[in-house]
Amino acid sequence: MNFKLDQNSPVPLHAQIEEYLRGLIIKKDYKSGKKFLPKEVAMSNKLGVSRNTIRQAINKLVHEGLIERKKGVGTKVVTKKISTRLDNWISFTKEMRNQGIEVVNYLVNIALVEVQDEVAEALSIAKTKKVWKLEKIRGSKEAKYLYSVSYFHPRIGITGDENFMIPLYELLEKEHDIIVSTSKEKLRAIKADSKIAALLDIGKDVAILKRERLVLDIGDRPVEYNMVYYHTDYFTYDIDIKREV
Repeated sequence: MNFKLDQNSPVPLHAQIEEYLRGLIIKKDYKSGKKFLPKEVAMSNKLGVSRNTIRQAINKLVHEGLIERKKGVGTKVVTKKISTRLDNWISFTKEMRNQGIEVVNYLVNIALVEVQDEVAEALSIAKTKKVWKLEKIRGSKEAKYLYSVSYFHPRIGITGDENFMIPLYELLEKEHDIIVSTSKEKLRAIKADSKIAALLDIGKDVAILKRERLVLDIGDRPVEYNMVYYHTDYFTYDIDIKREV
């Protein structure tokens, strides 16, 4: 901590500390929420001021929603969450661009795999079939937001040579003449197992959001069975419900 207060400045001490904290929270480690801000006691001792002065500066940033305090844990930058709507079907890439966020693909992998019971049932295919499995880890430059796993019905004609870096449903329509129409979805909170925790860089047993969906074409035939695991520090789902009168 190289910051020093200017005792001769007309700027109040708490305001000087506030400006110091504002500069601190935009640094990478603090901005990502991985690093906690200095503790009040430590700052008070190093700067030679009362804890009330430190607290006055911190409270200003808390009230602005820039930082948050957790008792017994510490103070850190509030992570901006990506809010997406359940009633608005749009690709992840487009949704992020609409919010001014550059999408980073940390993993894109396509492989032909043996079908699992859950997948066979969802896609209404025999358990002896092999299907194409697409895995993606996506997020921003700051963090990984989600891990996605998709299984495609053999009828689609996936070859494995497609460019899965572009939005999926655009690809299916352009290269395979598949127009998706309906998405049947389920959402639930789960604890991250060791695999998901490692993929999303989070602790094991941390609460995450799991979305399961079955995507159908215009003839109500299964196209894709998809599971997405969301890092809830960065992602939320919103929906508006109107009461019938």
